[in-house]
Amino acid sequence: MQSLFIKEKMTYDGTQLKSLFAYLTYGVLGNSIVSWVGPCRISFEHMLDGEDLLAKSPIEGAEMLHFIIEIFDRDLFSGVSLQRLFAAMIRDYLQTEARGVLGSHPLEREGDDIFWGERKLNISIATKSPVSTLIHLAINCTNKGTPVETCSLEDLKLSPEKVAEDIMVKFQREFESILKATQKVRPVG
Repeated sequence: MQSLFIKEKMTYDGTQLKSLFAYLTYGVLGNSIVSWVGPCRISFEHMLDGEDLLAKSPIEGAEMLHFIIEIFDRDLFSGVSLQRLFAAMIRDYLQTEARGVLGSHPLEREGDDIFWGERKLNISIATKSPVSTLIHLAINCTNKGTPVETCSLEDLKLSPEKVAEDIMVKFQREFESILKATQKVRPVG
């Protein structure tokens, strides 16, 4: 699995969640995870979550840490499972890194969402393209510009770039370990 932290600021608007985004834009070929910091403004035209569409819920933030994961030859169930594993890994990492700030109030994960009390830390979606399964997950860097009550990396006193680099390494290792586990098992029957 390849990874890249993109130094340039870029607004996530939903159009980046497409087949071969990392390859055609940044030369990152194959299974990949890329990340960057930038605003988020997803129009209803590019919104993929049916629940948000029906509720006409805006999805936006002034500055977020974005991740796009692309995995080939997997179905949507696998994508949603990886999305939830990724969210759990982020929650565990942030719980450890921000333990001084969090005190006795732990971060909680519900599905692919992470909360600090009632305050939401992230957004996420998994989808399927004709050639791959895609995940977008973004963590609030600040609480500015969000339509709901949020918490952020600023609240946790953590650097978005360090979080990105650390999380990408952890996810790469986990993905490679999962892949290896599928290749060492004898068939039954």
